[in-house]
This record gives sequence, structure tokens and C-alpha cells, in this order.
Amino acid sequence: MFRFLTAGESHGRGLVAIVEGVPAGLALDEEYIARHLKRRQGGYGRSARMDIERDRAEILSGVRHGLTIGSPISLLIRNRDWENWQEVMAVSPVEREIEPITRPRPGHADLAGAIKYGLGDIRPILERASARETAARVAVGAVARRLLQEFGIEIHSHTIAIGGVKAKEGRNIDWAQFEKKVEKSPVRCADPDAEREMMAAIDKAKEAGDTVGGIFQVIATSVPIGLGSHVHWDRRLDGRIAQAMMSINAVKGVELGAGFSLAELKGSQAHDIIHFDKAKRKWHHASNRAGGIEGGITNGEPIVVNAVVKPIPTLAKPLPSVDMKTGEVVEAHFERSDVCVVPSAAVIGEAMLAIVLASALLEKFGGDHLKETLHNYQGYLDSIAKRS
Repeated sequence: MFRFLTAGESHGRGLVAIVEGVPAGLALDEEYIARHLKRRQGGYGRSARMDIERDRAEILSGVRHGLTIGSPISLLIRNRDWENWQEVMAVSPVEREIEPITRPRPGHADLAGAIKYGLGDIRPILERASARETAARVAVGAVARRLLQEFGIEIHSHTIAIGGVKAKEGRNIDWAQFEKKVEKSPVRCADPDAEREMMAAIDKAKEAGDTVGGIFQVIATSVPIGLGSHVHWDRRLDGRIAQAMMSINAVKGVELGAGFSLAELKGSQAHDIIHFDKAKRKWHHASNRAGGIEGGITNGEPIVVNAVVKPIPTLAKPLPSVDMKTGEVVEAHFERSDVCVVPSAAVIGEAMLAIVLASALLEKFGGDHLKETLHNYQGYLDSIAKRS
């Protein structure tokens, strides 16, 4: 079973992740993980924090001579900004009293978290609830996607909307060319006209002391038929993917395939007609409105996930709030904040999809060494071909 835990606060010493279940024999190095961490830090509309941090995950265990050894992999990402927060975020008691933050920000975990944990200072809540934690998840996701690559599974993402501006939908996408355009775009959008309008929307929001949200899309290609299961609610892969995406900070809506637009269609229009290629001995569908999953099980088509990202709730012109200490109406607390995080959220979405798929793949094909897992996988593909 592929599983992980993260620990750490936004302005603490660093972030830690422990990954369990990766089979032995998988090639893995820090440079590969660093490339994806760098992608998470990019994107038009990010805060000055991205100029401070140069995220890099140190592999502390689970890898020897460039190959995983089957034991838990531990990763450490140091926070460079810790130098400026050593007293505020000190582990041990400090001599002077640190002024508590008592003005919760609408849209954040501040108020609910402080009440839940019985705290008169929202600092501990905002530190852990911060999206800084997702750097650790992207590092874990890089490990997962390295595993998936051994099985030919690739994961892509792009921005399809920001601030009300929508990109044109591509059809019959050449992923190699498409991805080049996306990675070069400041907003990770392959549509140059939409890119310019999105950047203008971000600039306008920044001038007004406001923020903007949008929608990103994540696609997994070459996923085999049969990952996930229909037999229990918590084994349905679409449910697991939705939960993983909803766990990303600021994501407030998730759809697979045609998603919410299916509500407007008749049944005869909504479902993907099944075809079988006798020459290739391969099943496929005429369309992919299901987003690659039917009955909680992958059906061989690309997995397509859209996620809605709300505007970041930390505003340069803060919304009204109530001081938790005095009960007076005040402006909400403000710290350095992004204007738009949709492009970087897409990279986090890639990581979460990779994690879910890696877990499902290992559940089905198992193996303590990568060679064993690949053998099981190939045997399964051969059995499909024989049955077809």
C-alpha cells in the first residue's frame, strides 16, 4: 500500500514527509523531485515567499545508490524563511511574550481551528493550514509519478480558467507539444489569447488588493483498465480522486470527465459508447465523458479531473472580521499572500492524482520489488488480451 504522512509548519524549520509502500528497485533521485517542486513555486500571481524559498527535498532514507530499497522513504524540505521566524515559531519557550493573532480571516481555518483546539491565538492554525504544506505533497507525488512512469502512465495539467477568463478546449491533443506550451506559460495555459487575459485579470485584482480563482485540469494517460473497485464505497477510484483533490487548499469543487455538464444531457447523450478493436485486441470508447472511470474502476480512457480553486482568502485589503479577544469588529489579519494560485494548484493536483493512482496500482499488482510488480502487471495485460 502506498501511503504517506507530512509534518511541519509554514514558518517552522521545514517540512517532512514519510512515504511507505514503494517497492525496491525504483530509480529515484533528488533532482527529479526538485524539478516538480520548482514547478509548484511558479505561476503568475504568486507571493514574495516564492522569491525566498528554493524548495529542494533531501532524501534521508529509503534510497541507496539511486534505487529505492523497499523501506520507508523520508524527505526533508527546509524552510529558508525560518531565519526570520525563529522566535515566533520556536519549539522551546521564549523569554518575551509573542503577541497573539486574534483577528481570524474569513475563508481560512483560523476561527474554526482556534475554537476546535481551544486556542486564543490563531498562529498555530494558520501555520499548519497554510498551503506551504503542499510542497511536501508535491515531493511525495514526485515519488508516486516516478513509479507510474515505469508502467507508462503519465500525468499532465493545465489551467482552463482564471478570473472568469476561459481557455479554448483542445481536441486530439499532442501531449508533447501541448505540455511545452503549458510549461512556458506564466499561467500554465496553452491558449495564448486566454493567457494574456488571465494575466490581465490577475494584475487588475492585485491593483485592487483582491484575489482571483479559477479552474485547473489534470489528466492521466495510459492508465490500464481495472484500477479501483465497485465493491465498497471507499475503494471506488473516482471517490478517492475527488477526496484527494478536495484536500488541496482552496479547492472547492471537483468533477471527473464531463462532470456537472452531464446534468443537462439525456442518458443517450451522456454515456460513452464501447468499441473493440479486433486487430489490436483492445477495448476503447467513442468519447470520454466518464473521465476514464466507470463504477469506480478505470476503463482504459484517460482520467480527466477538473478542480475549482476559490480566490485566496488572505486579502491585501482585508475583509471585516471580529477580534476573538475583544469581540470588536476589526479588519482580518493580513500576511504576505498570493493573488492567484491556480497554476501552482494544478501542479499539486498532479501530485495528488499520482498518489491515488500509485496506491491503486500497487493494490492491484503488488510486489516487493519493481520487477515483481512489472511482472504482475504484464501478466494482467496478457490475460486481458487472451480473454478479449
